[in-house]
Amino acid sequence: MSVAPGTADFTRFLERLKDRYRDRITGELALPASRACMAELPADLHPRLRAALDQRGLSGLYSHQRQSWDIARAGQHLVIATPTASGKTLCYNLPVIDAVLTRQAKALYLFPTKALAQDQVAELSELNQAGSGQADAGGEGTTLGIKAFTFDGDTPGDARKAVRTRGDIVLSNPDMLHQAILPHHTKWAQFFESLAFIVVDELHSYRGVFGAHVANVFRRLNRVCAFYGVQPQFIMASATIGNPQELAERLIGAPVAAVTESGAPRGAGHLLLWNPPVINPDLGIRASARSQTTRVARSAIKAGFKTIVFARSRLMVEVITKYLKDVFDRDPRRPPRVRAYRGGYLPSERRGIERDLRASRVDVVVSTSALELGVDIGSLDVSVLNGYPGTVAATWQRLGRAGRRNRPSLGVLVASSAPIDQYIVRHPEFFLGRSPEQARIHPDQLLILMDHVRCAAFELPFQEGESFGSEDLAEMLGYLRDQGLLQYQSGRWYWIADSYPANAVSLRSVAEGNFVVIDIDAGKQTIIAEVDYSSAPGTIYEGAIYMVQSQPYQVEKLDWTGRKAFVRKTRADYYTDAIDYTRLKILDRFDQQRLDQAASSHGEVHLVRRYPGYKKIRYYSHDNIGYGNINLPDQEMHTTSVWWQVHPEALAQALPQRERAIEGFLGAAHALHHVAALRAMAEVSDLGRAVGDGQGTWFAAVGNDGRGQLRGPDNEPVELAPGGRFEPTLFLYDNFPGGVGLSEPLYRDAAMLVADARALVAACDCAGGCPACVGPILPGDEEREQHPKAVALLVLGLLGGT
Repeated sequence: MSVAPGTADFTRFLERLKDRYRDRITGELALPASRACMAELPADLHPRLRAALDQRGLSGLYSHQRQSWDIARAGQHLVIATPTASGKTLCYNLPVIDAVLTRQAKALYLFPTKALAQDQVAELSELNQAGSGQADAGGEGTTLGIKAFTFDGDTPGDARKAVRTRGDIVLSNPDMLHQAILPHHTKWAQFFESLAFIVVDELHSYRGVFGAHVANVFRRLNRVCAFYGVQPQFIMASATIGNPQELAERLIGAPVAAVTESGAPRGAGHLLLWNPPVINPDLGIRASARSQTTRVARSAIKAGFKTIVFARSRLMVEVITKYLKDVFDRDPRRPPRVRAYRGGYLPSERRGIERDLRASRVDVVVSTSALELGVDIGSLDVSVLNGYPGTVAATWQRLGRAGRRNRPSLGVLVASSAPIDQYIVRHPEFFLGRSPEQARIHPDQLLILMDHVRCAAFELPFQEGESFGSEDLAEMLGYLRDQGLLQYQSGRWYWIADSYPANAVSLRSVAEGNFVVIDIDAGKQTIIAEVDYSSAPGTIYEGAIYMVQSQPYQVEKLDWTGRKAFVRKTRADYYTDAIDYTRLKILDRFDQQRLDQAASSHGEVHLVRRYPGYKKIRYYSHDNIGYGNINLPDQEMHTTSVWWQVHPEALAQALPQRERAIEGFLGAAHALHHVAALRAMAEVSDLGRAVGDGQGTWFAAVGNDGRGQLRGPDNEPVELAPGGRFEPTLFLYDNFPGGVGLSEPLYRDAAMLVADARALVAACDCAGGCPACVGPILPGDEEREQHPKAVALLVLGLLGGT
């Protein structure tokens, strides 16, 4: 039986890693261990709860747990924002369970994922078991008797009534609250009448589109609670972000007290910023982040340390998993040491992986952000990030998954060639000295707000003069009346349509429902995964290689209407990557700022995304070994955008060759896109970029290879003949239907963004352009008199008015 490595082994491993790869480590941070700051258990804690805590060896609380108890007992809304593994769960379980035992109160727990709810049921079950077998002074058993049930899509229909009527604590998620609880609140009347607490865990995940939707769900929840005569208290828990109190108040629309100082002990932590070595100095091309990530992970596993690897995409999860399995899982007779974990896997498979992790039966797990949240995955020693997650807060959250048992831990952030990653590792002081970002939401975004006004009207009639958000509710209700959905009578607006509005609104802005992936091997049809609608065109097209636990399947047929992809196991030595093009057309200009030679604008655009084909990429060498066609409908949406244009005469004078001008705009767009994501504290994928003329007659598409290509409306290459008006437009747009409020602040800071992008390109130490500044370039490009870097700087200078 192997023995887990100790502190001395960890120190030796860390020093070996640093000595061997010192030229790749650009920054280092050591976080010293800290001791616990303890406080006494509350004197007025219910005796049976005190006995249960004592049974589990808890004779005191961390200081932040006691502070949370005091605030909760005072009746205030509360948010706890302390690091991972600091005991936030007890901060809300104590006041809730005490209220259930003392006054038969009920509580609703909300988690962003089903896995977290299952974790919490296990925690509550342990408390119940700890309370059993004890006896009070009268000799009666002190079993807590807390009835905690999950209510999600997996809850059987015959069990739902018992959950509604017998549950003291109901554990669910915002999607179920939105679609199954609030629209049927009359069935939950008994529960709502005693509802005293609403617990919202992983608060930091409620940002962007999801957060805006959830804020409106809470508005609807408050209306329903008022109807039943209750005002439940919110207790929220968050990882470390820059504005937990502000986010909590925006989400629930009420003042919130914040607890941010942790009293929990912490093991020593070490962070390394790792920049892959340059393998082509002329082109500025570095070794891939993928190869360096697997190198670090292999070293950690061979040294005996439990490891988690975070990748930015589902495809990269599968590729890294395959590479690690090829080393550590060669013998199929042995249990797997390497597991992948990501969205799209069936719930039963994810639960099995979680159990194996908690039981230490797995040496390394490769995951997307799915394991960034607080699922209990046992004790890990090393966390490796394949690329910068996009925010400081997300980085620390992922790094914090290691060292959860007061043991020393190592985090390694491996930079990709993306501009943000290169900026971070070249300027480690930016990351190491930066506080976590602020999470932002825009709950009054008109399309989101209108969706929830419909849902709220279905649940309860609106009263004359009632408010819902900051927009003009009367105007929205009048519009819904004109659509035949509402009727006004005696000062109230009643829902009269047959439709069920909540069923048509997804909180995560994914339209049309999920696709299922069906394995048709051996004549059987077995569902092996699911894919969300927005990912389907680039993931499960016919001919695609779709991987589950690094096992490749080839998509033989895609039933777009029926939302099914039929796959069969294959031994292909390649994976596939879809090529996508984007075209934008300006619909409305809200505002404009003019400079001497350029202008920036903010407005509404119509976007068409097309997937014309895919590449076949061989494992390990990553050579492109062929192409295939994709025949799928175009994906369309209206959204908001900020865009820049240069006066045609000024552009013609600076860059008379139109091909060079377009090249400059594409390089400028690459730099601006990444700078804007950093400034907006958003994921790069939350913003889209394109270069076109704004009329949809041609566009410069940015495919998955990162290079731009001019295409017309029929996806045909466009020749840039001399003559005629030539006014290329650079777009940065909200990558969500209707926009989510990202483009407006970018428009306000347009001059700063251009200046930052210009500084990023100018400071890059490549010769004529590289992936870290202007995107991929072709061999020989950097040798031209006007190389990609030079023309991008010219365009950025024109956009900035210099």
